[in-house]
Formats: sequence, C-alpha cells, structure tokens
Amino acid sequence: MNRGPERIELLAPAGNLEKLETAIHFGADAVYLAGKTFSLRNFSGNFTLEEMEAGITLARRHGVKVYVTCNIYSRNSDQEALTAYLRELGRIGPDAVIISDPGIFTAARELIPRTPVHISTQANTTNYRTARFWRQMGARRINAARELSLAEIREIADRCPVDIEAFAHGAMCISYSGRCLLSSFMAGRDSNRGLCCHPCRFRYAVVEEKRPGLYYPVIEDDRGSYIFNARDLCMIEHIPEMIAAGIASLKIEGRMKGIHYLGSVVRVYREAIDSYFKDPESYAMKPEWVDELAKISHRRYCTGFYFGDPEQTRPDYEDCLYRPESHPYRFAGKILEEISPGRLRVNVRNKIEVGDTIELVSTRSGPPVPRKITTLLDAGGAPIPHAQPNTTAVLVLDGPWASSCDPDDLIRIRLSRS
Repeated sequence: MNRGPERIELLAPAGNLEKLETAIHFGADAVYLAGKTFSLRNFSGNFTLEEMEAGITLARRHGVKVYVTCNIYSRNSDQEALTAYLRELGRIGPDAVIISDPGIFTAARELIPRTPVHISTQANTTNYRTARFWRQMGARRINAARELSLAEIREIADRCPVDIEAFAHGAMCISYSGRCLLSSFMAGRDSNRGLCCHPCRFRYAVVEEKRPGLYYPVIEDDRGSYIFNARDLCMIEHIPEMIAAGIASLKIEGRMKGIHYLGSVVRVYREAIDSYFKDPESYAMKPEWVDELAKISHRRYCTGFYFGDPEQTRPDYEDCLYRPESHPYRFAGKILEEISPGRLRVNVRNKIEVGDTIELVSTRSGPPVPRKITTLLDAGGAPIPHAQPNTTAVLVLDGPWASSCDPDDLIRIRLSRS
C-alpha cells in the first residue's frame, strides 16, 4: 500500500518483535515500542536493546519509523539507570523518543541531542501555550491530551508549529491523560511507572461495616458492577475530521494487544487513509471497515472527547467484559505459505478443526471471504482432525480466495452464533 510523503502518519503499537513485524506487514507508517524499563507498559513483552536494534533495522528496510517510549515519571533512584539507557538509545538511533517527565526530557536533550523528542499524552498538553513551550524546548511532536476536542486540537495546530499526534483507536483510560493512582493504592503497583494492574476493569461492590462478606453491587447487571470502565475509542468514521484538525499522526493504542487486533486495526485504518488521500472529494467511509473492527475483541466503541458529546465518555455499563457471544470470531493463526490456491501452511495459535469456517485478514483490500476447512494435515503430511496451538498445519479449504494471500497474513475462525 502506498505511503506517500503527503499522507498523514499511521502510528501502530509494537509490544514485541512479532507485533512490530505485523504492524509493518499491514501498513503502518511508524511504530512505537519500548525497552524493558522506563515505559508505561512493562507487561507488554517489550524489547531488549538487541531486539530494538534488530527491530529498527527491519523497520527502516521497509521505510517505517520507530519511536521508543520512555514516558514514566521517574524517581531519584532511576536517574543513573536512565542516563545509561538514554545513551544506549542514542547509540541505537530510533527516529524519536517519547517522553512525559520534564527531567527525562532535559536529560535527553543533553545526552542525545540528535534524537528527536516527542511529548507523551501523559504530559497532558491541553493548550497552544503548552505546545509552544515544548516546541521552544526542542520537542518535535506532541501527543495531544485525550481530553481535547478536535476543535481544540485544530487551534493548537493553527497557533503552534509542532506536529500533533492523536489517538484514533483503542482502549481509553478513565483517569486524566492516563495518570491513574488506583493501581498504586490497590495493588502497590505504580501505573505511572509502567506497572498498572488495570483496576478500572475490576468489579466493584459496597460492603457494610457490620456485614462482612455481604456485597451490594454499585450498579447491578448479570455480569457485575463497573464504575470506572471506559469505552474503546474508534474514529474510523471520522478520518477526514481528524485530518482537517491538523493532526499529523493517527495513533492506535494497544501494545499489550495481540497480533489479530493489531493486524485488523492497522489494515482498516491504512485502507481508509489511503482511500481519503487518493480522492478526498469523493471519499466515503465503507461499512465494511466498521464491520471489520467489530470482529476484534473490544468494549463498546465511542468517539471519546473529540466532538464534545458527554454520552461518549460515560463509563460503559453495557459491554464491560469480553463476551464470546458478542465477538463471534477467534484468532486462529498466521500464514507461513500459500502452497497452492486453497492450500495453506499455517502457524496455529488457537485450536483449529476440520469443518471450521475461517476468514483471511490480509493486506489486500476488500471484505474477507469465508472458507471452510475440508482437510487438516500435520507437519508430516498426515491427516488430523484438529490442530493444536503452537504447531504447524496445512489447511485445505473448500475453495481458493479471490486473490492469493501472503506470508504473515492472519486467519480467524468464525464461531457459531448458536
């Protein structure tokens, strides 16, 4: 897919090397990733310095930029290790470092002055004067606070010569610009240092002092009580509005999500962006893009704060948990090779059985076409009734797809709705 220089950047998460490869394969212009420390997603796998070097080399081979997050709020005890880490980043040479702490920002400008710095959403840049401050300090880009409307972002873009990055898709934190303290209080894990235990997803109830063990739901339904649960952001129907707001980079949340989520979301936004720039005057949102994003695990979608609608930012009491009946698709595996039309060698990630109906998640445009598995073969070529995770299998389908598929394309199983 074409990534002309005039196009708005599509920025994807890369929680590990495989996710980086997936983001590149499905059309990301840039990825953001982290080392093993000093990031707000310490449980996403992340990269050793050696893996980071390999990832940057791979990305540059494909014309994709790499931004490294170093966006914790640091303590005194972190400073010596941070200095060493920043120097290593300067040696490795990512396209930018993402920072929120002014102290880390100052250290980065002193220690690695040739490496551009982007300001994290954690720094909650909410106005053009703050954007000007960061620009005058040497920042190349700001990730706008999630609380801003598109009109406010447009004003920042008009009044400050700095690139603006904004989230277009993914989970939203219930706390201001993501700076939550619940995890620190409830589990002793500081979310502002990458250790969040996600207490906004917990179930909550009221317990009366003299009645221990008797729980009263705060808001009751048949699944529990969720008083902090935010919806997921989805701006696929509003790509032109985000571009018109002066945003330079559309960011996808999800370094802890799997490659099915990543591939599906990047594919849809890539196709939408390319469709817009191909012919802005005739651009129209395709319903199949909405359908595709509904096939990944998600909470109820919203447009966040972008249009000033308070209903879009209310806690989600309707779809608080992942429920199989509302997400009738399961990631099945990654294609290693198309042996012949309708015959695929697959790295299996979830159990696959003869008779399953699968869909292809491909870089090629158009809605996916379902196909049924008629035969399964193990790595030695022997017929098997099912294939287990972490094995290699050959899938024989009841017919080929309209176009061929590529290595690193993904397949998912369409589950029965009964």
